[in-house]
This record gives sequence, C-alpha cells and structure tokens, in this order.
Amino acid sequence: MTITLQAARAANAAYAPVSRPVALFFGGTSGIGHATAAAFARYTKGDAHIIIVGRNRLAAESIIAEFPKAPTSKYEFVECDGTLMKNVQHTTTGLLATLPKLNYLFATAGYLTLKGRDETNEGLDRKLALNYYARWKFANDLMPLLRKSKDAGEDAKFTSVLSAGYGGPIDLEDLGLKKGYTLRSALIAAVTYNDLMIESLAEQHPDMAFTHMYPGGVRTPLMMPTSSWLKPLYPLLFALAYPITVSMSESAEYMLHALFSGENGAFRRGAKGELLKNSGAGYFSSEEAKRKVWEHTKEVTTVI
Repeated sequence: MTITLQAARAANAAYAPVSRPVALFFGGTSGIGHATAAAFARYTKGDAHIIIVGRNRLAAESIIAEFPKAPTSKYEFVECDGTLMKNVQHTTTGLLATLPKLNYLFATAGYLTLKGRDETNEGLDRKLALNYYARWKFANDLMPLLRKSKDAGEDAKFTSVLSAGYGGPIDLEDLGLKKGYTLRSALIAAVTYNDLMIESLAEQHPDMAFTHMYPGGVRTPLMMPTSSWLKPLYPLLFALAYPITVSMSESAEYMLHALFSGENGAFRRGAKGELLKNSGAGYFSSEEAKRKVWEHTKEVTTVI
C-alpha cells in the first residue's frame, strides 16, 4: 500500500524512541543519505547520536552544522572510502570499540558510471563494492551493536537504498562477475544481492527489521552528468526530469518512514514506501542463491 507524503510526515513526527537513538548514515554526505540524516536530526529535535560515514569531510561538517542542537546532541563524521573492504573493516572496528549501541543503519553509498568493470586493488568491481559489498559488511560487522539495542527493547533496523524491484536471475557460478560483466549484469547482481542480503539477515536475526528500498526518481547531485559534453545540457535535462522526480527532502520523508516501519522481518519497498511482492521479473531468490551469495560475500569481504 502506497502512503501519502502527508501520512509519512505525520508518522515521522510521531516518532518517540524510548531513549536517545544512535543512527549511522553510510553515504550521508550527499543526496538521499544527506537528506534523510537531516530529517532524522529534525524529527528527533537533536536528541540523537548521528554518525555520518563517507569520504567528504567538508560536506559532512557543513551538514552537521545545520542539525538542530540539544543538550544531548552528538553528531560526528567518520571518513571511509567504502570501495575498499579494508577501509570498511577499519571503520567498523573503530565503531565497535566506541559506540554503546546502534539503532539504525541506513546505507545509500553508491557509484554510478557507464564505465565497464573497474576493479579495486582488492579485486572487486567498484560499483558492486559500494552498491552491495560495503553495505553487507557494515551490517554484518555492526550486528553486535544492533543486537545491544534490540536486547534493550529498542529499535534495531537496517535499510539499504538501491533498486528494490529491479533485480533478476543471477549466475551462481560467477557471483563476482569476473566472466560475464556488463552494465546490466552488474545492476541486476547488485539489486538481487541486496534482496538476498536482507532475507538472509532477517533469517539470522528474526527479531530485527531489514529493508531494501527503491527511491524512484530523486533530484540529487547524481543527476549532474559526468561527461563534459553532456554538462552543458544539464539545465535542459533537469527541466525535463523535474515533473517525474521528487526533491531530496520529499524522498527523505518516505525513506525515514520506511526506516522506522516494520518490527521484524525482510521488507522490499518502492519509492512511496509500498511493500513489493516477492515475485515477478524483478525478483529472484532461492535457498541456494541465499547460501551461495552469503558465502561468496563473506569470502571476498574478509580482510586478512
């Protein structure tokens, strides 16, 4: 069921945590991550501990400076280039040592390019690294902090924002796309892996909520063409896209509503928070796929 923007705002305004929540926004220095972190700070009236994880310190400091202030406010930036798993592990190790708990993990960090396979020095494609592997590693590594929140009777929820509803069959013998890499196969793999991730996490932690969400068309910095010959056309492209897209602040209302929703289980949601059916051309899952993707992911994200 699709909810209205008014209903999403009303539900977010009614948010009343039992204690000061701790929320981490991976990819919170730009776009939807930035807007959702700002909305979270606003609805908690500053009575929150917010961690923004990303690469741009100046952007993070500018964002944090605009957050509402309260005696209990705690805002911080943690620098992390999520294309490398060693960086993610360094970050999660530090967070495990310093955070008392974690209520919400919100992941939007991504990489959009028309370039073909581009391997990191760890052998992972950069798009898959940010769109899936790093998100999985943040959720898996920080599970002890989510568990502390849940055991204390508080929310413990993870949301990954990518393209729920646009997955499909994957090659279980080429999960790293070393052989059959195309832009299409990389997109389908990332989306399907996110679907399988939340299902596996929900099975392992049945008292928590895990969501994969499609944001729809949102007017973010990603709309700016990277190609030099396309950049002069940006005003025209922006004007054409305007009627079929929403602002980042509007999208954030739906994102936050989805993050707060669902007590436990795996949820796939559309741009307005509507639940998606686990069937059809945009969905692919099986026990074998969940097992193999989990094993593959654990292997390639393990840092020695």
